[in-house]
Amino acid sequence: MFILKFYKKIKHLPLILGVLSSASFSHANDFKSSIHYQNFKQQTMQTYGLTEVQVDWAMDGAKNLPNIINIMNRPGESKPWYAYKTNFLSEGTIKRGVTFKNQYADTLNRAEQQFGVPQSVILGILGVETSYGSNKGSFVTRDALATLGFGYERRAQYFKDELAALIAWSYKDGVAANSIVGSYAGAVGYPQFMPSNIPRFGVDYDNNGHVDLRNSAVDAIGSIANYLAQNGWQRDQPIAFQARYTGNNPDSIIAKDLTQPIPYGVLKTQGITPLNPLVKIDDLDLVNVIQLQESYGSIYYITYPNFQVITTYNRSRMYATALWLLGTEVASL
Repeated sequence: MFILKFYKKIKHLPLILGVLSSASFSHANDFKSSIHYQNFKQQTMQTYGLTEVQVDWAMDGAKNLPNIINIMNRPGESKPWYAYKTNFLSEGTIKRGVTFKNQYADTLNRAEQQFGVPQSVILGILGVETSYGSNKGSFVTRDALATLGFGYERRAQYFKDELAALIAWSYKDGVAANSIVGSYAGAVGYPQFMPSNIPRFGVDYDNNGHVDLRNSAVDAIGSIANYLAQNGWQRDQPIAFQARYTGNNPDSIIAKDLTQPIPYGVLKTQGITPLNPLVKIDDLDLVNVIQLQESYGSIYYITYPNFQVITTYNRSRMYATALWLLGTEVASL
């Protein structure tokens, strides 16, 4: 109890910490001997205005979790669509989603009206990310980010930046850095925001004076809607339609970059049309085509810019499709 209270106060009392010997409260920091640790510490101090002692205190007791590197090297994205989607489009997840939708109907409606983001999309993200708060992750976020920042060379700088953001957020929020848990990749709370996105997009949607994405589903709903709106969500515009392809060169029509849509009329001449004949798309609508693998063969979707906005949350096209389908199903029940 003393340590937690002291931790909450040190953001206001850096001079006290400066006087204390770090050895008096230190536990092993598995990353302190890294050749990159001092540089990380200096950058964190410079970016967020923290002291050396504050950074060391937040990292006190940090542990290397090598299994996280193994997980990163075998992500679920290696599965084909027909196997991937079963992770999310399950009866249990849909039932939890309906219960969540009914419990937070007023908040979902408020967010949809304010930000223009359909509640089906908000529900889809919450379902895919944490199964509506039932699985927010159990890794100590500080340790997960440090493991990746100092041991996962491919994206080391990104994860070190997120670790720095986590430390700064922990001081601002008055919580111990080692008390925050989340995914193996460092994402936190109902919406699984990375730490740097919490101050950027987090919304105090329950108006209690505090953004709490770990415990407040209401804040999570508002924050997801705000995130998508800030990233370019177009109110009252489509997301995607399933398509039929009658050509013989799919590589020529599959989008390489979702941020570069082309007029539907161009794709139509190459054999792409909506699977549902009742769906009418203007030839000038800017769209993309994506391909996914079902057990019986390839399937196609015509996607609009809103689909690309979803991929700013997670750039996987399977992820975006899964949450869109899940949210649509939950919202319809």
